[in-house]
Amino acid sequence: MEANEWIDLTCHRATHSNAVRSLRASVRRTGAGLAISFRFEGDLSSLHVPAPTTPGIGKELWRHTCFEAFIAIEGRAAYHEFNFAPSGEWTIYGMRGYRDGAPLADESMRPEIVVRSTATQLELDAAVHLDRLSDEHARAPLRVGLYAVIEADDGFSYWALMHPASKPDFHNSQGFILRLEPTG
Repeated sequence: MEANEWIDLTCHRATHSNAVRSLRASVRRTGAGLAISFRFEGDLSSLHVPAPTTPGIGKELWRHTCFEAFIAIEGRAAYHEFNFAPSGEWTIYGMRGYRDGAPLADESMRPEIVVRSTATQLELDAAVHLDRLSDEHARAPLRVGLYAVIEADDGFSYWALMHPASKPDFHNSQGFILRLEPTG
């Protein structure tokens, strides 16, 4: 699947949320980086959104509402997991293979995060600097998975471009279905 402007994320069949009317995402290459956007539409009053804080490296952001991108160089088992919280916090994990890795505590990798909200919409834009992962990331074909963890009054729901397993599992590389070619 090629990236396009806005793509619907679907809720995993084992979870649900009455708060969500729609959840969409987009991703595109921007020279040596990626521009990633998420758009939640629904009942924002029942959504549990982390309060804004000083942007920086966070911990266990997936325990609350957050948006995620998994990025792998085509043909490789290694990947990076990016977590973006509406609070402005972020975490990047370097993975050698399926769930085999650790957080990268490197402020130079800081994504640029912008959050906007209204009574019925929450948007998060993140600019990721691929060249800070490696020169190869900036010029190689990539496989990308886009995801969201939504915490609402009625519990947690897990959203993805595709759910390849019977339980929510964002680390399953079969869900990295967007292919992004290098620019220029």
